[in-house]
Amino acid sequence: MEGNTQRKFKRICVFCGSNAGNREVFSDAALELGNELVNKRLDLVYGGGSFGLMGLIAQRVYDGGCHVLGVIPTALMPLEISGETVGEVKTVSNMHERKAEMARQADAFIALPGGYGTMEELLEMITWSQLGIHNKPVGLLNVDGYYNSLLALFDNGVREGFIKPAAQHIVISAPNVKELLEKMEQYIPTHKHVAPHNSWQMEQLAGYSKP
Repeated sequence: MEGNTQRKFKRICVFCGSNAGNREVFSDAALELGNELVNKRLDLVYGGGSFGLMGLIAQRVYDGGCHVLGVIPTALMPLEISGETVGEVKTVSNMHERKAEMARQADAFIALPGGYGTMEELLEMITWSQLGIHNKPVGLLNVDGYYNSLLALFDNGVREGFIKPAAQHIVISAPNVKELLEKMEQYIPTHKHVAPHNSWQMEQLAGYSKP
């Protein structure tokens, strides 16, 4: 892709908390993202839960007529799903399979505010981009500065020589949904991959095979 060519997403993977957070601004952001996905007729891949920000965005996208795919380890189903499931639910054996399947299904990734799990998923997709496993945009919805400290840590990693300056551009950050999606649509990788893209197999990373 060259110049100002825009990416055409069909399905976006959203990482977010199974809690709603202590402030309404986080729930508002989840609903805003859900509304924007519906407006753009984009399908959703997410962690499969019905609580917190996960439940809010999944229900909004599903109610808007777009496809919702939840990927969840069997062990977490009684903890993260209450009542009827939203959209299609795919169960997997473990967290490694979950991330690999979500990555395989999606054209791009967005992280909303969340806890350890959200950050771990976000960082793995950033790492996979750096390694050359995928070329998909990785967006960070920095709601009310929630991720300022994490972004500052990335800046420090560049200053201290642990992150290459070109790889810092893997992370696409914006404070609101529309700006973030616009940046992601214009994203062009500028970092040198650690290994060629075609040398990686997503199924091998998860330790399972696809039919």
